[in-house]
Amino acid sequence: MSLTASLDDSSVTAAPGEETALPLRILNSGSTVEEYRFEVIGACAAWSTVEPETLSLYPGDSQTVSFVLRPPRDSTVPAGETPFGIRVVPTGERGDTVVPEGRVTVPPFTETTAELVPRSSQGAWRGGHQIAIDNRGNAPTTVRLEGRSGTDRARVSFAADALRIAPGRAEFGKIRIRPAKRVWRGTSLTHPFQVVVATDAAEGRAPDAPLVLDGSYQQEPILPRWLPRALITAAVLLIALVGLWYALLRPAVKSAAREAITPDAVRSAAAADKSRAPDQGSAAGTGSNGGDSSGGANGGASQPSPSPSAGTSAGTSAGASQGTGAAAPTSAQVQVRDSVGGGSTTSAALQVPGGHTFQLTDIVVQNPQGDAGTLVVSSGPDTPVLRLALENFRDSDYHFVTPILVPAGGKVTMTVDCRKVGKPVNAPTPSRCAESLFLGGTMRTDTTN
Repeated sequence: MSLTASLDDSSVTAAPGEETALPLRILNSGSTVEEYRFEVIGACAAWSTVEPETLSLYPGDSQTVSFVLRPPRDSTVPAGETPFGIRVVPTGERGDTVVPEGRVTVPPFTETTAELVPRSSQGAWRGGHQIAIDNRGNAPTTVRLEGRSGTDRARVSFAADALRIAPGRAEFGKIRIRPAKRVWRGTSLTHPFQVVVATDAAEGRAPDAPLVLDGSYQQEPILPRWLPRALITAAVLLIALVGLWYALLRPAVKSAAREAITPDAVRSAAAADKSRAPDQGSAAGTGSNGGDSSGGANGGASQPSPSPSAGTSAGTSAGASQGTGAAAPTSAQVQVRDSVGGGSTTSAALQVPGGHTFQLTDIVVQNPQGDAGTLVVSSGPDTPVLRLALENFRDSDYHFVTPILVPAGGKVTMTVDCRKVGKPVNAPTPSRCAESLFLGGTMRTDTTN
């Protein structure tokens, strides 16, 4: 071999941010002139070079080149020992390549920065901040946090008093500012404070100077200033609404209620009160057969009944015998069945006897099967009271403040025109539509009789 390469020292320390040179001696022991190239091998190749990059030697000559190391002062180069090699390649005789080896040690260094986010906070109960700490050194470091309050009216606390930060990383710490006393109302209070960030010393180096961050917490009153004004405004609006009610709306309501009291309604109410009297109620409600007017012959019948029940007639006669103009409670019921496509079917629920007038006040219609078609309740020829579509209801009731008057000889009828037979729940489909009518009111004796 015609090449010899050796380092003056196989171990070197290269401080971050500084330049360190290590001599490399090259000897040409061959018989011809040779040119040599240098290549750095290892993790330090990115931040180290050989100067000069090439070297020419005559036979028997030797010369020294410099292996220069420039590690950057950041977290990309970790602290510790790293092996390296320098490949010396002859241009003419590539087979004579030699690689002297060594080790480079990068000492640790610390460099931390800190920021308080936000610098100031506000609130009625406590203030919240965060501290962001960056480790820009090349070794893990531990930072310790300390809080200093500018006054004795607030206390500074941390979620964690110490943080371990890897090189090139950032950590966040939570800070809480709690006031010593609550402020219920009045002006805000400002509490200044400081956060001290102290870094532990790295191996072989003195600790960095502590970082001091200033912040403030503004304590707001629990009851805001606008609350009394809002309460006063709400009270004024409430008083104005009450005054508007008594000045405008209440007289209008009274007037509408007074207009709704018609002479017919007054007479109907007087007749109803008289019929409920104890000495007249028993005579008007019980007939010669002992039957009740609402539960007479038609009370449970399923076929049309063109005339009132026996109890109703007896009650009417009894009421007439006690005085002219007496009225007796009267009810009736009828059921109408109609086939599809066969035209309408009409049945009478009640026929008013001579010398009487029926005052109709209550109507209840039922469509238990859910049939489709039309239903008309009439109080006389060409005098419909209700006209309903069967598909719109199953049970429906109507009550009239002013009664509908049916004169002597008149009939209250129900007409059903079936278009589609409904189907009851959990039951077979019937062959015909079936609707029921129940009506109630008072049978009044005409004064002419």
